[in-house]
Amino acid sequence: MAQTLLEGLRSMTKVVADTGDFEAILRFKPQDSTTNPSLITAAAQLPQYGHLVDDVLHQAKSDLGAKASDQDVANLAFQRLAVAFGQKILAEIPGRVSTEVDARLSFDTEATLKQARNIIDQYDKLGISRERVLVKIAATWEGIEAAKKLEQEGIHCNLTLVFGLHQAIACAEAKVTLISPFVGRILDWYKKNTKGDYHGAEDPGVISVTAIYNYFKKFGYSTVVMGASFRNISEIVELAGCDLLTISPKLLEELDSTQGELPRKLNPTLAKDLPIERIVMNREVFDKMHQADRMAHEKLTEGIEGFSAALVDLEKHLAKRLKELGAGLELAAK
Repeated sequence: MAQTLLEGLRSMTKVVADTGDFEAILRFKPQDSTTNPSLITAAAQLPQYGHLVDDVLHQAKSDLGAKASDQDVANLAFQRLAVAFGQKILAEIPGRVSTEVDARLSFDTEATLKQARNIIDQYDKLGISRERVLVKIAATWEGIEAAKKLEQEGIHCNLTLVFGLHQAIACAEAKVTLISPFVGRILDWYKKNTKGDYHGAEDPGVISVTAIYNYFKKFGYSTVVMGASFRNISEIVELAGCDLLTISPKLLEELDSTQGELPRKLNPTLAKDLPIERIVMNREVFDKMHQADRMAHEKLTEGIEGFSAALVDLEKHLAKRLKELGAGLELAAK
């Protein structure tokens, strides 16, 4: 019987589900799962997860006390909601889940450290090993500095919103566990700014992740690469062999329903022999390369703003739900 592209991919790459939807996780049975504020916000508004949201809100309200404002309760609840979703996801997968630090803290190393430690503390209290959790942090210089300290404390990190080689190298030098370069968002930028049409190996996102993967393997970094943000299965096919790929349920379904041979495109052995020049990374080099790379500069800013906006939407949804719960309790008491 011919194999599907998903089966072929799994033979060489760890497949991760890019979703907060438990039904999708149960269906595709990924090794790991990753979420982001947009996915958590969408999942939190689905009826089937209403009880989970309500439980988190009740606990946050109880912990803060009767005098706490709905906004304060919502702010605490969203931090806990990501962990609650993470706990539920971990019950269905054998590997790890990524839980994200507030994107609004992306340029504040100390605040990122504080919230990352709080996330791990919550998982610790639930009896979940920190080996099963990746704290997700935006790959700003400040975020990378925070991740470096966290890794030294035994807290593993997923550095997200990676668009440039300079970000990737800084993460590897900081010995972070994993990075998430965003394939599709890079393609979006090039299509918008060049009006070009890119396919297969010519896709700028594919080229970027391939360069990062080869650099890491050439110089023996322990940091692994997880391609993310795919627009089509062609991008996934071109990155077969990457350490990990995080894929949406829609594209997982397409891979699972498509039969065919899937040749390996990325290979650590071949990367060792590539003529790649090593870059000595520090803050000055990072800033210089970041300013010179307009795509990376714009997409990192846009990504942080987008995740921050999703958190604001989630807080509004939680505050609204809190009011509804309060009104319901008042009616029940009459």
